[in-house]
Amino acid sequence: FSFLQERLRYILVLLLLLHGTESFYVPGVAPINFHRNDPVEIKAVKLTSSRTQLPYEYYSLPFCQPTKITYKAENLGEVLRGDRIVNTPFQVSMNMEKKCEVLCNFPNKPVTLTVEQSKLIAERIREDYYVHLIADNLPVATRLEFYSNREEEEKKKEKDVQFEHGYRLGFMDGNKFYLHNHLSFILYYHREDVEENQEPTYRVVRFEVVPQSIKLEDLKADEKSMCTLPEATGSAPQEIDPSKENQLLFTYSVHWEESDIKWASRWDTYLTMSDVQIHWFSIINSVVVVFFLSGILSMIIIRTLRKDIANYNKEDDIEDTMEESGWKLVHGDVFRPPQYPMILSSLLGSGIQLFCMILIVIFVAMLGMLSPSSRGALMTTACFLFMFMGVFGGFFAGRLYRTLKGHRWKKGAFCTATLYPGVVFGICFVLNCFIWGKHSSGAVPFPTMVALLCMWFGISLPLVYLGYYFGFRKQPYDNPVRTNQIPRQIPEQRWYMNKFVGILMAGILPFGAMFIELFFIFSAIWENQFYYLFGFLFLVFIILVVSCSQISIVMVYFQLCAEDYRWWWRTFLVSGGSAFYVLIYAVFYFVNKLDIVEFIPSLLYFGYTALMVLSFWLLTGTIGFYAAYMFVRKIYAAVKID
Repeated sequence: FSFLQERLRYILVLLLLLHGTESFYVPGVAPINFHRNDPVEIKAVKLTSSRTQLPYEYYSLPFCQPTKITYKAENLGEVLRGDRIVNTPFQVSMNMEKKCEVLCNFPNKPVTLTVEQSKLIAERIREDYYVHLIADNLPVATRLEFYSNREEEEKKKEKDVQFEHGYRLGFMDGNKFYLHNHLSFILYYHREDVEENQEPTYRVVRFEVVPQSIKLEDLKADEKSMCTLPEATGSAPQEIDPSKENQLLFTYSVHWEESDIKWASRWDTYLTMSDVQIHWFSIINSVVVVFFLSGILSMIIIRTLRKDIANYNKEDDIEDTMEESGWKLVHGDVFRPPQYPMILSSLLGSGIQLFCMILIVIFVAMLGMLSPSSRGALMTTACFLFMFMGVFGGFFAGRLYRTLKGHRWKKGAFCTATLYPGVVFGICFVLNCFIWGKHSSGAVPFPTMVALLCMWFGISLPLVYLGYYFGFRKQPYDNPVRTNQIPRQIPEQRWYMNKFVGILMAGILPFGAMFIELFFIFSAIWENQFYYLFGFLFLVFIILVVSCSQISIVMVYFQLCAEDYRWWWRTFLVSGGSAFYVLIYAVFYFVNKLDIVEFIPSLLYFGYTALMVLSFWLLTGTIGFYAAYMFVRKIYAAVKID
């Protein structure tokens, strides 16, 4: 016992340490120490645009290429995100300045773009594409300086600085297209403490770029690949005319600056958000509102139930004189198995699988183990966890299926393992065909798709069968009352007991608790932002679980009081009501926030939104169903039934 106490104390200290080190990202990437003049490799990740939602690999455009192109081996998450990390010909050395250097190998011969290449570049500029590069695993950022709405005197002194991920490929002026063909890299290093006689070591802590468009005539290049930049005022930008061949030079310069930022905090620049206070305020607001409403609901339900149970359990002579009404009347039918028990238990099994996956992912990410520096880790973890959580999904589905008097457990297990994943795979495959047609790097390559299918049928399916087998063999859930032979007639229901009205009513509270967080999640997915506020998300998830459970209990209580005992499917549907509001919010976000006009990007948006809404409905429906089931068993166990 003392050993166990010691272990618990150790875990607690570890958790406290993890909590205390805000800017330290636990596993992920070890720091690389550079000496002066060591090469710092600059790699390209992809081109992205929030207008088309289609990522492209770097060399899909005619940029200068190194003699040998090598792609980095990628994890599952990176492939699914459309990252294709590749080397570039930029020659950057630690703490060595470069004024201006021509990128392609022939300094005196400018790059000639064909009409097709010129058209492609002009199209990508019109679609507002950004280029993403990395140096020592740090993404490039463009500094944006602007004056905040302060007093006039203060304006001159202070600018607000924000960073944009990547840099713009080019810009438009009227109907003309201009390409950013000169990149000024500004890299910041932190000098590490070393002993006196040792050579100093440096670590890269920030990577910025200032993109410029400079006309070929203004860039004077010599034999040694050196070039001179024109004066800022006198230079004309490099136009790309899509109707003819264009000649230009790709050039770059490198500038190093020392920085006080430690290596452990180097990601903070990218993750600083201007509205953390708003975020905190909204979260606290949600917490207060939800717990206040929860308190009121719990109080009302508990008081009403106590009164009901006291009335039902009064002496027999009083009971004879008083007409029975309310939820006790349906005691002989409340546990009557519903229609399609196999499909219900399969959907609930998938809901349990999702619940376990989301809980673990958010918790692990909250501890800092899935920081943005380990690219694609979040997606990879989520995929593998969903596969392995099949055991729990299968177990709960099997046990419920047996409780609902089901007999064909093998078919039930197959249904659980394939129904929800099959829908997801089907939608993703159709969307992937459209992305393939656009030659985007966002298309999942065929080998990866085969690997995912192998994971589904090789890991997930056997685990679901295993869980289902044990769940089905286990004692079914103990229902406190017997079911009558003949079903009772259901009286005509009031208008507000309609399913759709129930969905609208039940969805408001859980959605209200989480819709601020939804805005940040949508920005991360559709506008290429980093999402890292997993502490907030964990809190929101707990609020969501509490509010879904309570709303579900209230709805099932009203339904049983109206003498309608068909609550199994209805509770599952109604508890997922907040998914309907998520769908409405997604449409609102599409219309107001995104600048998507073409068909395929719109199809992608609504395809992936449909998947999110379906998953969210399964998740909230499952939470609500189990809360309602426990509640129904509790209340019928508390009344005396002859």
